[in-house]
Amino acid sequence: MRYRKFGNTGLFVSELCLGTMTFGGAEGEMWGHIGRLQQNDAEALIGRALDAGINFIDTADVYSEGRSEIMTGQALKNLKVPRENVVVATKVFGESGTKGVNSRGMSRYHIIDSLKASLTRLQLDHVDLYQIHGFDAATPIEEALRALDDLVRQGHVRYIGVSNWAAWQIAKALGVSERLGLARIDSLQAYYTIASRELEREIVPMLRSESVGLMVWSPLAGGLLSGKYSRDMQAEAGSRRTTFDFPIVNKERAFDCIDAIRPIAAARGVSVAQIALAWLLNQPVVSSVIVGAKRVDQLDDNLAASGLRLTAEELATLDAVSALPPEYPGWMLERQGGYRRQQLADSGPA
Repeated sequence: MRYRKFGNTGLFVSELCLGTMTFGGAEGEMWGHIGRLQQNDAEALIGRALDAGINFIDTADVYSEGRSEIMTGQALKNLKVPRENVVVATKVFGESGTKGVNSRGMSRYHIIDSLKASLTRLQLDHVDLYQIHGFDAATPIEEALRALDDLVRQGHVRYIGVSNWAAWQIAKALGVSERLGLARIDSLQAYYTIASRELEREIVPMLRSESVGLMVWSPLAGGLLSGKYSRDMQAEAGSRRTTFDFPIVNKERAFDCIDAIRPIAAARGVSVAQIALAWLLNQPVVSSVIVGAKRVDQLDDNLAASGLRLTAEELATLDAVSALPPEYPGWMLERQGGYRRQQLADSGPA
């Protein structure tokens, strides 16, 4: 397992992060379509991940109505994991626990109450990364950042991040933090796959410019890039995409990517999923890729991607089939700025 610097911090995290969205789902609710793992199953996955070198676990207060946090915290306790050996991330935004008009969003009211509840469920005195799970148009960014800064100063939170924010929203928040002397956003958790590269238009350049880390959620597009689906979306009964068709993806583009991945996977004797993950791990902007599983053998297959090194030829093949169509202003920036980028490259080290 390789470890990567987390954004502009001194923290190092495993390049694969264990996601816990499959923990605790119940039949009849949305989370049940994603996973219904119980405590013993969760402990088996967490134990296997830690044994493989993963030091990063991601959860959220809304996952399975808080049950994911409860199971994660209990697993760490039952497995007797030293607190300093694991980086625990959770999120705040949606409703969890008691419902109410203020039980959502990124207000000071909700952020502080939600962290207290998360710490209780996780059985921890602090979380290492606290992330705002979505953008709240009703709350000023300054209010959210001041609340998060207070939690950092109090020692309840070590680093802060966001999830599913636009580039301009993160850039504005970074400016506000710098102007007011508040804790800065250190990471973005976002959807990014070889079949869904929209992140590269605006968000990836911003992340690289501002040294913000990237955590990737649903790197296999909700299982679509596992290789077990045919173009008509036939797969074994109970497969996630057949019961919960999320996240949104252009399936024609996705299957073009899968068709290009299959021969590479076959030549290497690995799964389609491993190649899709290895492509992501080759992207310099990525800090960690979140992998989730329902079974240990699924987790083992994903873990093997950490050891894969794609050749330049393989990457070129995958980049070509998955390339985004030109879009303004990107094509104009490329046209006008190309010679300056080449001039910079030719100048050598400063």
